[in-house]
Parts: sequence; C-alpha cells; structure tokens
Amino acid sequence: MTAETKKKNFAGELLEWLDSIVISAIAVVLLFTFVFKIVGIVGESMTNTLMEGDKVLVYSYNYTPKVGDIVVISRNASNIYEDESSEHDRIIKRVIATEGQTVDINDSGLVSVNGVEIADTYVRDYAKTFKKDVQFPHVVKDGCVFVLGDNRLNSLDSRSSGIGDVDIRYILGKAICRILPFSEFKLL
Repeated sequence: MTAETKKKNFAGELLEWLDSIVISAIAVVLLFTFVFKIVGIVGESMTNTLMEGDKVLVYSYNYTPKVGDIVVISRNASNIYEDESSEHDRIIKRVIATEGQTVDINDSGLVSVNGVEIADTYVRDYAKTFKKDVQFPHVVKDGCVFVLGDNRLNSLDSRSSGIGDVDIRYILGKAICRILPFSEFKLL
C-alpha cells in the first residue's frame, strides 16, 4: 500500500466519522427540541417523589395527559390561554382528573374522582388543613386537567384559583424519569 493510498483511506475514514458525528448531533438537537426536554425541579410540591434540584426528562411529542401522570406545565399567572401578557412559570404536578371528571376533597384531605377515592400512595402528607378557594365537588372544565402536588401540605395546585383547572395547551409534557442526581435515577 502506497503512502498516497493510505492518505486517501485516512481521508475517507475521517469523512465518514465527521458525517456520523454531524448526523448524530442533528438527531440529538431535533430530539431535544421536539420530543424531549430536561426540566429542573424547583420547590417542594412534589416531595418525596421529586426533590428540589432534581432533573427530569419530559416527553412532549403528541402527548395527551392521563390521570396519574406527572406533568410539567408552562402557564401564565392568570392561567388563561389567551392572556399572553403575564409572566410564564413552569410548575410540575400530578394529574388527578381530566375534563368532565368530578373531583372531591374531604376535610381529611382524601381525594375522590367520580365518587371513587384515589389510591394516592405517593402522597407525602394529606392536607388536613389547607387553604382552598375552589369549591368541591368540582367538575373539571373541558380542555383542562386538575392537578395536585404530592406534598399536599406545601403545594400551590388546582385547589387554588391561582392555578385552578390547567388548560392542556400549557402542558409541556409528561415527566418520564428522574435523570439527576444519577444515584436517584428512576422511572416515574
């Protein structure tokens, strides 16, 4: 094999590697732009399921919320879709009910949906005394979901008119796993 042939082989192999790297980079950018997002947890409303500072991988492509899903929500302060003047904040909560379902929360903090008490074993503390200004029983509006934090004593959620029913157009996606810290990796 001549030196010139070796150069051509090396150049061809280098171009193949560069081609693979560029295609991989484009694929990763497209995936993390349209399909997945990484979101940091701020606050204690999902403790013990998620802790402040955790990072979660969120699936967003063509996602429809389901009861029990942990969702990331980007919403404005008034939670009105047409109101684009307010500051947008991300919040993470668990879907308790979807449109048309009836949510009731008794004085002990136990939640029922359509008359059936939910088995919410993930709840840190039931909110025996919590401030709520949403009247129960409550029927979830069309195109919306009712969300609660797992740490019911320290969660601003759909029990408050400040959040209320969440328009599904604000849902960025479903949290599918905790990715950071690595030692706490788990599917959600």
